[in-house]
Amino acid sequence: MRLSRTIGWIALIALLGAGWVLYSIWGPAVSIYEKKYFYVSESSTPEQIVAQLQQEGVLSSSFWFSQVSTRLKIEKVKAGRYQLKPGMSIFQLVRMFRNGQQSYVKLSIVKERTLQELAGKIGSRTDTQIDSVAMLQFLSNNDSLRAFGVDTITVLSIVMPFTYSIGWAERPATIMERMHNRYREFWDSERTQKATAKGLTPLQVAILASIVEEETNRQEDRYKIASTYLNRLKIGMKLQADPTVKYVTRNFKLNRILYGHLELSSPYNTYQNKGLPPGPICTPSINAIEAVLDAPETDYLFFVASWKFDGTTLFSSSYSQHQAYVKLFHEEQKRRLKTP
Repeated sequence: MRLSRTIGWIALIALLGAGWVLYSIWGPAVSIYEKKYFYVSESSTPEQIVAQLQQEGVLSSSFWFSQVSTRLKIEKVKAGRYQLKPGMSIFQLVRMFRNGQQSYVKLSIVKERTLQELAGKIGSRTDTQIDSVAMLQFLSNNDSLRAFGVDTITVLSIVMPFTYSIGWAERPATIMERMHNRYREFWDSERTQKATAKGLTPLQVAILASIVEEETNRQEDRYKIASTYLNRLKIGMKLQADPTVKYVTRNFKLNRILYGHLELSSPYNTYQNKGLPPGPICTPSINAIEAVLDAPETDYLFFVASWKFDGTTLFSSSYSQHQAYVKLFHEEQKRRLKTP
């Protein structure tokens, strides 16, 4: 009788001990009252992580964190931004760090015209540790870009206008890899075949689309503008695209292209050089790319803004008709300038 009681007490103590261990590992352990981010600036050991957690008042003890991280054989925790939630258990916490389950930052690419703009946009995010200088150095290094099949002149062609999820402490190469993966997904067999049918490569589509992008915001006109430029390319006529001249000046607020601008010497000046410029003059929108891929068959060789100043574009296949439209435009422009 006395032996059975002893065994019973031992079993109870063992059960309570097991319950205490289970609660210590799977019960609420993170002592915060609302969600917060925990930043690991560089790959750290579990010992460094738990010390940082205690320093920030997230954990009161290091014992169970150390025990679980040892059992799960964690050697390093990936640098990044991790979201902590009230009531997280030690097991949830350790598993999050072991799997590198970061809280990613959203980066939206709309229109970037230069490598400096792109690097600055990525590096200016206050919720990342990414340095714009390091990003620009990567984008300006052909050796770094070779893995993605581009160079410093053509790299903007693979920067698609999507929203990307990037890590708080990711390296430039990883960010470019994310962008390149989206680029390859976009250029599926159907789009590649459309480009081939136009006599273009994906890079050439991106270059032409970047010019179309800068010409107008009206999607219905973009298709005809793309068709006009394709016709000029076919007959060996210079593109004579004003946006490329503006790109040479690097004054992107320039409203009027003057004769002096046309004399600027640059491979991007399509008034001086035949064919496409060597690289995109901006990151084109999907709409602009589609305008090139789905450009209609026309005989247009010229276009000019409508003399009605309503945002539309007038197209023509003869130079005489084009000059008539240009004359109407300048007359209306002069009239408006004289009108108070």
